[in-house]
Amino acid sequence: MLPEVPAVPGILSAADVAETAASIAAMQEADGAIPWTVGEHVDVWNHVEGAMALLVGGQVEAAERAYAWCLEWQRADGSWPMKIVAGEVEDASGETNMCAYLAVGVWHHWLVRREVKFVRRHWSAVQRALDYVVSLQLPFGGISWSQEWADGVPAKVNEEALLAGSSSIYQALRAGVALSELMDDPQPEWELAGGRLGHALREHRDQFLDKSEFSMDWYYPVLGGAVRGEDGTALIDSRWDTFVEDGLGIRCVSTNPWVTGAETCELVMALDALGDRDRALQLLADMQHLRSDEGRYWTGYVFPDKVNWPPEHTTYTAAAVILAADALGHTTGGSDIMRGATFGAHFREIALECGCSSADTLEHAGLA
Repeated sequence: MLPEVPAVPGILSAADVAETAASIAAMQEADGAIPWTVGEHVDVWNHVEGAMALLVGGQVEAAERAYAWCLEWQRADGSWPMKIVAGEVEDASGETNMCAYLAVGVWHHWLVRREVKFVRRHWSAVQRALDYVVSLQLPFGGISWSQEWADGVPAKVNEEALLAGSSSIYQALRAGVALSELMDDPQPEWELAGGRLGHALREHRDQFLDKSEFSMDWYYPVLGGAVRGEDGTALIDSRWDTFVEDGLGIRCVSTNPWVTGAETCELVMALDALGDRDRALQLLADMQHLRSDEGRYWTGYVFPDKVNWPPEHTTYTAAAVILAADALGHTTGGSDIMRGATFGAHFREIALECGCSSADTLEHAGLA
């Protein structure tokens, strides 16, 4: 049975959303890969986001092919290459944020389709991916953002963490734990890692790499679920005037007069998660100037020059629009994926000043 296609009255009809999902499917490659745009590279985070959007947009077969691609390309250590172009690895490095996101996609699929067979088929891949991610947690609780590969094997680990990436990983760990409960296969190390990570995201954001000029670092702690409630609202309000351009959307980078659709729609979902529906609806309406023919979306718009730039339609922008529409329309079971109520309780906050690993903490807690 096909899911009901989302709509947001006055902004996007179900036909509009279905057309946008079809535009993603039209750019999907023969092996199931979803590139940024035709001829561009594939990374597993944006690929999974595309699969999620295809599913809620009624393109179920295309979504299934996208998830099959994830299983085909995962490496033995649980990671995926950072960039794949036309079936060839362009950058073999593993990025933890990208690798973690399969857990979010599989939980989202479960919420929409309720197919246990699908979850079972992907469970071992989720396990390997999150085990890999957790193994790269840094002493202060953030997650190393990448690992280089050399001569076909994992090599040097980057000892720095990205705030936006770690915020997304927090969501992925919650999705992973929800899947582990569904599979009756407890993963206490993920829970402990999530507790440490959540503490870092709430209390020690200064220890992450300073990328504060990027809007993602502003709203991602809210979008990923680590910062919510009054603290989340205060965080969003703190830089609203820096990034939001009335009637257009939000800047990708504070110093550039350039609004981008994907970031705007992610902020829409963050606002929705805070219960700030009015501002979420306004931003979704504002960014519709990026909509093009056949339901496609331009990546961004340079407002002093009144020009779309870069001159391309991107699958990840279209996907963010669809997921934002589902969040605001409360249409499919997956509409909660960013609000996070289906994940269950948040991780118990664990602050480790000693820099112990999750395994050390498990032993101390008598859980090893």
